[in-house]
Order: sequence, then C-alpha cells, then structure tokens
Amino acid sequence: MAKLFFLLSGEHESLPTSELKAIFQAENCQYKVLEKLDQVLRLESSLDCIRPLKYRAAFTRLCGQELFNCQADVESIKKAACSTNFEEVLQQTESFAVRIKHVRNYSSKIDGMLLEKELGEIILKQTGARVNLKSPDKTFTGILTDEKLVFGMKLAEIPAKPFVERRPRKKPFFHPSAMTAKLARCMVNLARPRKGELLLDPFCGTGTMLIEASLIGCQVVGLDIQRRMIKGTNLNLVHFKTKSEGLIVADAKSVPLCKIDCVVTDPPYGISSTTLKRTTKQIIEELLVAVHELLSKGQRICMAAPKTLRLEQLGTALGYKYLESHFFYVHRSLTREIVVFEKV
Repeated sequence: MAKLFFLLSGEHESLPTSELKAIFQAENCQYKVLEKLDQVLRLESSLDCIRPLKYRAAFTRLCGQELFNCQADVESIKKAACSTNFEEVLQQTESFAVRIKHVRNYSSKIDGMLLEKELGEIILKQTGARVNLKSPDKTFTGILTDEKLVFGMKLAEIPAKPFVERRPRKKPFFHPSAMTAKLARCMVNLARPRKGELLLDPFCGTGTMLIEASLIGCQVVGLDIQRRMIKGTNLNLVHFKTKSEGLIVADAKSVPLCKIDCVVTDPPYGISSTTLKRTTKQIIEELLVAVHELLSKGQRICMAAPKTLRLEQLGTALGYKYLESHFFYVHRSLTREIVVFEKV
C-alpha cells in the first residue's frame, strides 16, 4: 500500500470523489481514505490501481505518490522536503522537474515559481540528478489547498481534451438534449461496471452513454423508441470507432433482453425530448420495474432526472436500495439529479 494523492476537477463538489471511489470499487482495488481536501483526495492503495484510473476517470486531473504533506508556509515546506529521502524515487542518472499547483478556490501568498526553485535545489543537492524542465524523466508535483501542501511524484495526468473532442456538437448526429461526454463517463463509472460487462442505456438518444462505456471496455446495448435516434446513435458509435452488441427500437417499459449487468441512462425530459404523452415520472417507474428482474443482486442503476422528481423516493418505493445523489445545475429551470440505486 502506498500513499497516493489525486487532484480532482473543480467542476462539481461531490462527483469527482464519488467517481474515484466507484472506479476503485469496480476494479477491486482496496483503498483507505486518509483525508479529503478541497479538490484533493489523499488515500492509501496499491500503485497498480492507477492503471484503470488513467483510462476510466472523467473528473480526476492528476494522481501522484505522496512523499510528504505539511502546512502551507515556506519554512515548514523546506523542512519537510529536507526530511524526505528523494533517493528512494529518483536516481542520479535521471532528470526531474518540480511543479507547484494550487486549487481554483485557494489563494496562497506563496510564490509558486520560487518554491519550485527552492524545492528543486533540495532535490538536486540530495540526489545529484539533472534538472530538465521540458521533458523530465520524473515530475514532482505539489498542490496547495486548504492551508496545506501535498507533495509527491506525479504518476499520471488525465487530459481533458478527449472529452472535449466528444462533446455533443462534435458528434455527426446531434440533439440539444445530449449530455456531455465527461458527465456521461462519470455516470458510467458510478454504476461500477467491469470490463466486458453488459451495460444498458434504454434511452440511448445520441449514444453518449454507450460511447463512454464502450471506451472503457464494456459491452453495450442501446434502446430508443424513436428509429431516428437509433440511426443517429449508430452513426456516432461508428464515428468514434466504438461498437454495440445491439441497438434496438423499443419501449423501455418492455426491455427485450434476458440479463444485464448495469443500467446507465438519462431519460427524456424537457421541451426538446419526446415522452410520447407520458410523464417523465411514469417513464422512470416503468423502466425501474422492467429492469428489476434483469439485474442481479448488488448490480446498479445510475440515472439522471430533474431534481423535482425526487428519484430517491421513486426507486426505494420499487424495491431498490438508494446509494447516493449528486445535483448538477443546468439552468434556472432545471437542476439535474444523478442518482445511484442497487438491486437488493
């Protein structure tokens, strides 16, 4: 077990931490949370658990192996650095760089560039390694947050660009109700599917959930009651070089499958979505009833809906165990609730 730290996205208060924990659980990685700071999560886990995080996570920006943490003042930082054995992680023949970051809401009086220089000198003196600011063999990263500095060796950085390239308007088939790729990926992770498991989106729309699930190794099946949406989903899947086990024109209240491993979906609501004269509440209740026998005990559903629908009450009334909710402001008349249920 190693001490690890994760720089989380500041786009949402609770989703980044929950997504990170969900990925560790899906990948059977044992972990122990040490401390939750603003946009930083410290925990103990195996270094092997970093690999799946790199290709699954949407709301994690960076992860590293922690070498020390201390109060965010220069003297405390220099003292902690001098007490750290950098020779354990950096060889004399390697090059390195030091980078200091601060979270979005934290205003520090510390000069980040000067601190990088001072820490670099400590590491250089101790190890004799070379400084290389452009393409170092290893990068040491410090994050200033909540009056603390968390410092260690960077293990992975997760770029946001791929999610931007899969945003709704970048897809060949577009619909105004489509969810962003980043939020869809997070919802897939909250359902905790493993590689090779079968994920169902019964309201697949433009295929965003299916694309994000396929990219992390899931098998996927999409349903939609509108033929044009199924055709559009197929177009988008092909565009992003992903595939499905099937795209079916069907009503979600009668799922034509025998077994699934999880459900991730964003049911229709709002003026740009088609509900065929049924309320969103009716549609969700019908879905929860339809998939209940298709899921095994412990398998999960992650879905989004307007906050006003009170999804927790709907799910528990139909025999599901409520696990968590996250609220996502969309615009003045819509706050989206993302909820996770478990089959019991």
